[in-house]
Amino acid sequence: MRALTEPTSAPTTRTPAPARRSLLALPEARWAAGSLLAFLLGLGTELAGGPTWLAWTLYLVCYATGGWEPALEGLRALRERTLDVDLLMIVAAIGAASIGQVTDGGLLIVIFATSGALEAYATARTEDSVRGLLDLAPDTAVRVADGVEETVPAAELRVGDVIVVRPGERLGADGVVVEGASDVDQSTITGESLPVSRTTGDEVFAGTLNGSGALRVRVGRDASETVIARIVEMVSEASRTQAPTQLFIEKVEQRYSVGVVVATLAVFAVPMLFGDGLESALLRAMTFMIVASPCAVVLATMPPLLSAIANAGRHGVLVKSAVAMERLAEVRRVALDKTGTLTEGRPRITEVRGAPGHDADEVLALAAGAEHLSEHPLAHAIVAAARERGLDVPRADEFQAVAGHGVSATVGGRRVEVTRPASDGGSAAGTVVVVTVDGVAAAELEISDRLRPDAAAAVRALREVTGTEPVLLTGDGERAAARVADEVGITDVRARLLPQDKVEAVRSSGEPTMVVGDGVNDAPALAAAHSGVAMGRAGADLTLETADVVVVRDELSAVPAVIDLSRRARRLVKQNLVIAGTFITVLVVWDLAGHLPLPLGVAGHEGSTVIVGLNGLRLLRRGAWSAGR
Repeated sequence: MRALTEPTSAPTTRTPAPARRSLLALPEARWAAGSLLAFLLGLGTELAGGPTWLAWTLYLVCYATGGWEPALEGLRALRERTLDVDLLMIVAAIGAASIGQVTDGGLLIVIFATSGALEAYATARTEDSVRGLLDLAPDTAVRVADGVEETVPAAELRVGDVIVVRPGERLGADGVVVEGASDVDQSTITGESLPVSRTTGDEVFAGTLNGSGALRVRVGRDASETVIARIVEMVSEASRTQAPTQLFIEKVEQRYSVGVVVATLAVFAVPMLFGDGLESALLRAMTFMIVASPCAVVLATMPPLLSAIANAGRHGVLVKSAVAMERLAEVRRVALDKTGTLTEGRPRITEVRGAPGHDADEVLALAAGAEHLSEHPLAHAIVAAARERGLDVPRADEFQAVAGHGVSATVGGRRVEVTRPASDGGSAAGTVVVVTVDGVAAAELEISDRLRPDAAAAVRALREVTGTEPVLLTGDGERAAARVADEVGITDVRARLLPQDKVEAVRSSGEPTMVVGDGVNDAPALAAAHSGVAMGRAGADLTLETADVVVVRDELSAVPAVIDLSRRARRLVKQNLVIAGTFITVLVVWDLAGHLPLPLGVAGHEGSTVIVGLNGLRLLRRGAWSAGR
């Protein structure tokens, strides 16, 4: 069959692409429809006893509309000394017409063009499903230089430039907020259902939608290196690559196609040596060429894999290639990072313990005021906790920060310090800080990295889908690792691992291992693993380059679902190969041992090709994903 259509490059205009193209929006489908219409009109003319010249003219239109593209591709392949299955089909159709079987040849062209349209549809859905997750970044951005605002093409922005993003506008670049605060809708990148608060020091992404506040953002990446640009490129790569099974089939196809040509000549010549007529021998030979051609075998692999990639993309999981999708099905063990993978990766206040005579909310508000100017992750947790409780965060003066110790400031006329206790060894849940007001310990704040809501369920699903126990690989201490492992049900825990230790753990597992991580320190293990999965918040990290799969929506439950989906795709590939092989064997034996009518041979062979194609497209159904969760 013809090569799968490569996706076009990202459009220069930034009008969002439709989530899904209809079948007739594809040129391959329109040519196939035109071929079918001409065939039906020709058949109707023939059956109605109309002029022969009109019926033949309509059939020739059918041949031309449905066969010009595969014929051209076949001739190009022949020029490169490669025998393409497309060319065999066109030769067979022309051979049928040459002996008066123009109707049968037309049927062959129609079904052949239809199967080609199905291939193109699978590829288009792969591209569309992922682009449906993304609103492409705007063409222009407002750059600020020396106090002057200038509207410039987003492609001309350079690292270090500062842009202004007003309420309701889309961000034109990846970068860091240097001034302002707003809620940003990041669903196009992270899949988060609600806008997230972004203020000074927070990272933001091109293509996301600013809320009600104005932001000034320092550009952190060139336009070609933004997260959204790299995601679109990964989608293109996924459609261009071929899985090992497909590569093997195509390698065999070349030799097989040559064998079909040689066998066809033998089927034509041998009966004539024993007195068979020219027309009868040619008809048998053309039938043999049709039924023996490996169209359905060639189509067996890529539609299921591309459909699986498309379905995963629709659910926020980007699989970089057909190779990666096929390798997912081979995973037998899963190694999970802790921070940002099993946990949310963001410290949060889990408890405020006010000292006698001190109101917990009042102390938390004072602590948030003192920490408001700090860039430390724990400071963000304290401020976020105050805002979640609806507390007003007062203004702080005389702010001071001491690295490794804490902060102090004057808040509302009171001296507030937020520090680690001198003898703190942490708690079973996380880190403890002490809030001192006017020199008196007023409260203790317990801070921990909360477990993902779906972590325990995802671990259970991974155990079920792989049949083995997941392992926890983390650089954290034994105490924190054991706590998280106990909460999610992991018994194999390996703590205090450096990046190289994680790599060694993966390589020594003795079976195909998937690594799921979210940070730069996980990148070596992701690269060494049989399959590497990067969680969504790793989108700006090295993990995006080294991982085979990126979970854009940052849902851990998507990991077992995509493994299950890949295994369903592999089962469909095997089914397709059995279907194709059975049809070819039965039809070839029938043609050689008996008399297989050409129309029946065309219907059987090309019908098997359509069946295989449609079987592969089953994974486009939404239910194919939900079944794996």
